[in-house]
Amino acid sequence: MISKHWENTPGGKRRARGLGLLLPGIPGQHNAITDVEGVEVGYTTLIEGDGIRTGVTGILPRGRHEADTPCMAGSYSLNGNGEMTGTIWIEEAGELQTPVTITNTASCGVTRDATLRWLAENDIGTGQDWGLPVAAETYDGDLNEINRFHVSVAHTMSALDNAAPGPLEMGSVGGGTGMSTYEFKAGSASASRLIDIDGSRFAVGTFVQSNFGLRPELTVLGVPAGRELTGGEFRSRGAGSIIAIVATDAPLLPHQCKRLARRVPLGLARTGTIGHNSSGDIFLAFSTANKQALRSGGIRHLDAIADNDMDPLFQAVVETVEEAVLDSMIANETMTGRNGLTVRCLPHDALIFLLKKAGRI
Repeated sequence: MISKHWENTPGGKRRARGLGLLLPGIPGQHNAITDVEGVEVGYTTLIEGDGIRTGVTGILPRGRHEADTPCMAGSYSLNGNGEMTGTIWIEEAGELQTPVTITNTASCGVTRDATLRWLAENDIGTGQDWGLPVAAETYDGDLNEINRFHVSVAHTMSALDNAAPGPLEMGSVGGGTGMSTYEFKAGSASASRLIDIDGSRFAVGTFVQSNFGLRPELTVLGVPAGRELTGGEFRSRGAGSIIAIVATDAPLLPHQCKRLARRVPLGLARTGTIGHNSSGDIFLAFSTANKQALRSGGIRHLDAIADNDMDPLFQAVVETVEEAVLDSMIANETMTGRNGLTVRCLPHDALIFLLKKAGRI
């Protein structure tokens, strides 16, 4: 039976599967990163007046109750015209020790520092008396008054406080509020897959803050839809960025997490992007397995999937990235923001017509 969360967001916005798109793979219950047990996501969304279109997303890799337990992790940058703090230590130690926040470019430092305050005020330690939070960003200055710095410490702490498991709202919410993709309104979205390896079932989930691409590049299920869905283009060049956070409960070592992060561009390529010079495309992958391995010192024992068995995980990353990017546009609405700019939503009826003509649905 198809879960209602595969077809619609909690707010009733139609998702790609709800339009009948024949996407591969078997999603988890919510078709979201929260299908990885323990992962929690929260939003603060700021839409005010004519020019405030922004927010912040908070991701707790193990949820509030185990927020002091690190995860094996690895990162990868396809194109570095962007920011994701904390990744130098992740590359060194192979551990993700803090929540993850995603916001706009001008507020990345605010959310980083606010994460430390949130940890301190909630008496959550990282095993040491300092921390290097992961804070990432994409640019929302087309629709948002980005240089008026609307995102605050309180907004960040609210997103982390509100983080929860279960189905996720998508589209113009949280850090993705003011973002656009292929010159359609986009933002925050997520997808998941259930996979089997050596008789065990695992979940893989990806969350994206999607904000990249030019209209002619948009490809949906192999159909060059952007060439036909013209009108309302507003970018003269391929500006913007994408942040992708990949989670799994499969037991992985840090180098294997990094290998997952390196597969994100393959999912992006399915949607048509070329990875423009001015796009910051930065990705993080973590595993929630082996909870005991990083909790204390001494000799620790852990499980890990053999590298030869990684292909189902690679496939799941590619599929969830593609679906999440599509859902960031499909589960969305037209928005008018700063200086009266209107970014229109991806037209469902016209997209369905093109896909039917091509035999894709």
